[in-house]
Amino acid sequence: TRRTCFAYLPRGWVPNLFCQAMAYLIVFHVIFVLFVWTYWKSIFTLPLQPDKKFHMSYADKERYENEERPEVQRQILVEIARKLPVYTRTGNGAIRFCDRCQLIKPDRCHHCSVCAMCVLKMDHHCPWVNNCVGFSNYKFFLLFLMYSLLYCMYIAATVFKYVIKYWTDELTNGRSKFHVLFLLFIAVMFFLSLMFLFGYHCWLVSRNRSTLEAFSAPVFQNGPDKNGFNLGFVKNLQQVFGEEKKLWLLPIVSSQGDGHSFPMRTLCDARNPLLANEEQWEDDGLDEESHGKVT
Repeated sequence: TRRTCFAYLPRGWVPNLFCQAMAYLIVFHVIFVLFVWTYWKSIFTLPLQPDKKFHMSYADKERYENEERPEVQRQILVEIARKLPVYTRTGNGAIRFCDRCQLIKPDRCHHCSVCAMCVLKMDHHCPWVNNCVGFSNYKFFLLFLMYSLLYCMYIAATVFKYVIKYWTDELTNGRSKFHVLFLLFIAVMFFLSLMFLFGYHCWLVSRNRSTLEAFSAPVFQNGPDKNGFNLGFVKNLQQVFGEEKKLWLLPIVSSQGDGHSFPMRTLCDARNPLLANEEQWEDDGLDEESHGKVT
């Protein structure tokens, strides 16, 4: 004999379930598209290299390489750097010069041994995106971390209620129980890892520092200054995300500057010592002339 079973559902239950499923899918795919978009931009945005004016000319390179005296080599670099907007120095006050790329490094520029080139405003080389994170893609990398964090949080939040139902035996389908528990575990683990990494980079942005500058403060005329590029919270954000707030959450180029020079907290604390010396000589000359006229 056949038995006919009837399932009685509360009025409005099916439409409510459908609306909930549609809302879940829409929110999920919006976050997923932004996650993939920012990941793509972080990977395939090429790091910017210093402009040609920072490279040594053939004559300067030949003169520099043929000179064996270190003090003369340093003087050659000083003469070349006199025309460039460079303010940071090495630990001993010398011009920051890359022997491998044969160029004078702009401020906040560093040589990446993995990419084998100098990268403007280099932050770090990231194995997760297989790319150097610097001036050209730092905004994309930050957004990638943010949407990854949001993606994991959304998955964990939507799956958690089903874990509770399995725990209270409200759901009895044992075949999907393991998958739900495993998905929640993975989402929570990635969420915790990304939370600390994203929080650290948010702190760096608020101070206008790179990862390298957080470990080793940039050196100016008056010595190391970890806050040399700190312009205040709002201006620090604008340095990375730009002034148009409508573009902040989209992986579209909006960062300020060209990556070669950056505004500093106080120009007098980070003045180019070469230019400063020239101006001092000019001031001294004017003072002598004025004294001569008075006498």
